[in-house]
Amino acid sequence: MATHDPAPHTAAPRPGAGNPGHAAGPVPVPGDPTALQTLRALDASPRGLTGAEAEKRLVRYGPNTLPAARPVSWPARFRHSLRDPFTAVLFCLGIVSALVAAWGTACVILALVGVSCALRAHGEYRADRAGDGLRDLVAGTASVQRRATAGAEPQVREIPVDDLVPGDVVRLAPGDLVPADLRLLRAHGLTVQQAALTGESAPVAKRPVDAPDGGDTGHLCFQGSGVASGSGTGVVVATGADTRFAAVRGTGQRRTASAFDRSVHGISWMLIRFMLITPPLVLMANAALRGRGLETLPFAVAVAVGLTPEILPVIVTTCLGRAASLLARTHGVIVRRLPALHDLGAVDVLCVDKTGTLTRDEPVVDPARTNPDALHWAGACAWWTLQTAELADPDPLDEALLAATGPEDWDAYDGVDALPFDPVRRLATAVVREPGALGTHTLAVKGAVPEVLERCAISDEERAGLLKRAAELAADGVRLLAVATAQRTARTRAYRPADERGLVFRGFVAFHDALADTAQDAVRALTGQGVTVKVLTGDHPATAARACRDLGIDPGDVRTGEQLADLTDAQLSALAARTTVFARCTPADKARVVTALRAHGHTTGFLGDGVNDLPALRAADVGVCPRDGVDVARRSADVVLAEKDLTAIGHAVVAGRHSSANIASYLRITLSSNLGNVIAMLVAGLMLPFLPMLPAQVLVQNLCFDAAQLALAYDQPDPAALRRPTVLRPRAFLRSLTGFGALGALADLATFGVLALCLPGALGPEDQAGFHAGWFTENLLTQALVMLLLRTGRHTAEGRTPGPVRRAATGLAVIGIAVPLTPLGPLLGLTSLPALYYPLLAAVLALYASALLVLRGRARAVHP
Repeated sequence: MATHDPAPHTAAPRPGAGNPGHAAGPVPVPGDPTALQTLRALDASPRGLTGAEAEKRLVRYGPNTLPAARPVSWPARFRHSLRDPFTAVLFCLGIVSALVAAWGTACVILALVGVSCALRAHGEYRADRAGDGLRDLVAGTASVQRRATAGAEPQVREIPVDDLVPGDVVRLAPGDLVPADLRLLRAHGLTVQQAALTGESAPVAKRPVDAPDGGDTGHLCFQGSGVASGSGTGVVVATGADTRFAAVRGTGQRRTASAFDRSVHGISWMLIRFMLITPPLVLMANAALRGRGLETLPFAVAVAVGLTPEILPVIVTTCLGRAASLLARTHGVIVRRLPALHDLGAVDVLCVDKTGTLTRDEPVVDPARTNPDALHWAGACAWWTLQTAELADPDPLDEALLAATGPEDWDAYDGVDALPFDPVRRLATAVVREPGALGTHTLAVKGAVPEVLERCAISDEERAGLLKRAAELAADGVRLLAVATAQRTARTRAYRPADERGLVFRGFVAFHDALADTAQDAVRALTGQGVTVKVLTGDHPATAARACRDLGIDPGDVRTGEQLADLTDAQLSALAARTTVFARCTPADKARVVTALRAHGHTTGFLGDGVNDLPALRAADVGVCPRDGVDVARRSADVVLAEKDLTAIGHAVVAGRHSSANIASYLRITLSSNLGNVIAMLVAGLMLPFLPMLPAQVLVQNLCFDAAQLALAYDQPDPAALRRPTVLRPRAFLRSLTGFGALGALADLATFGVLALCLPGALGPEDQAGFHAGWFTENLLTQALVMLLLRTGRHTAEGRTPGPVRRAATGLAVIGIAVPLTPLGPLLGLTSLPALYYPLLAAVLALYASALLVLRGRARAVHP
């Protein structure tokens, strides 16, 4: 995949350009400015700015921060919640109910819409606030040269990155993030990882150039890149919105529909079609068979409302909001987008970026493959190079060497000179004086295996054998340093690379990536939950495979980004489904693999922490970022881990499945009951000379049922429902509900027969109140049964202590029996029923419950 450096800065920047309200920067210099011209244009010095001048520039140019996303107001969040198709339909039904003077129905529906939108807006507002608070926990600093006065000596100090201004002189060391766009003034073996900006997976060498060529950016370091090795000093030429990073950040693709969006929207639009068809059918049937006109319009609207799971938005928001709040309190997981919690519960493939997530990006010495004598000399070389060359900080490999050795390996020597590592020689040399070795200096050399062996005094056969051994170790996923020494006559003049000849080979030092503290437990937990973990990394295939084996993941056949370039989307989709590790991936490769997995039917999550992970975070159904991820990655992620414990991902998956199981329970219960009621209502409307249920009765019944179903948001799902991904598949889901709805309609029709037996005039105009009372009671009792039998909660685990669903169902049954007997009954057009009705109704309900259990068992066998 071809990559290109960003276009070079051809003039001094205009820092104020991206900060409205601040003055423009210095006058640009035409052409490719030299380093001196850049300093003059910035009115800066290699010695750094004075504190007073820096304060003036901070006021003039503004802080070194990226343009923040415009804060979303409460009204805007509320309006955004209305975009949900089902919420929009409910809103329209409320308006239609008001137009036909069904004021009670209109008020209830519009109130439910308002509550749902308010809950969702509040939950996302709190998540955004919590996510913004993480920025302060990982606020960065930069090493900058500042002077107290113009004539004072420069002092290196750590200041917040936000306080950097154009003209500041910044020092870079291994592991640093480049805090702004810099023009290099000095560099020693500096290499920078800038994959997020250019797509280059390998570190890029950077060097100061006095007069750069037109297309060369080797003298520039861009904000958002990271220092891989070496050190350097540069002058800030652009901050904030004027940096190259700010331009790249704004080019990410829009997020596509997630698993939650597809599921809920699919179910919603199916129901919408039924609701739009129902009122015209009711009107036409009543007009054709009963000669009724527009007086049946309120009844037709009530039938459409009866089919509607009107509190679905409230149930969804309550389930997801409770789970998100619990995760934030107990596991430090911040859910920035509530539907992402459902997506986590549905995830069956989690793609992870290895470096910084599964591993700590800190190599450690592998003692089993390391020669002790080589480790001793490598540690001495690392220590005395750091001390003698006055490097700001050790690079990651030197840090690992210093951690594996100790003062006993260093203190016996006196440092004389050092030749720091540079990417051309690929070596580092420390010159030391051994105790008692008068007139002799020892060169301790460490570096890349071929370069060190080339300088050793060994035969070609021996060199070939050592290279073969190194290749075998590298194939096992370890990184190697070769170590050698040499004795030289003591001298006062400086040592040069030409002195690194005739070396004595000491051995290899092997390194492997240190695993994140909780990575192994997290992978084990996810695997047990039915989530397949795939690794997408820019690292070497062998290194990635080694990390996977250490984590207990079988890497299988490792693929590289280069192998994906010629594959069609269909070919990549099939390959991604059977491949565990993709190495040497660019940011675009990661996003393409994630997209291919989704196209293959997987609900896919992505865990990443860097700017180079942004495309994949946005391409996934749900993007997850650790606490230590860069700010822009945290803001792009749907879920942020506020703690470093990766096992929190497993807890979030369980919470998502918990919420999804309760949402599925609500849909199964309410659609089964509503579908049966609507079928019976349509049949009764054609059979009876009066309306089978008055609009007020429909409203009260729906209110009672909806209030009882709110308890489902607090239900405890059966543990079996949490062991596998939970996806609301619209077509399969609705197919399984057709049987439940038909069974409910049969129970209603059987009740009509019971009413005809107990009340001879119930099916005629003379005893409408008796018919309405009998069906009202039966409806609420069957709805209570459905709540108990079709939920996914713990039926047996509740024991003697009833849970919220059992209490709600009991209350619903009591209301169904009691209302016709109270003074409220006549107000609703209901009357008391004869005693014979109740045992006959109990027999109908017993048969209904038995059939429901049989049908539920068959449905679970087909859709476990």
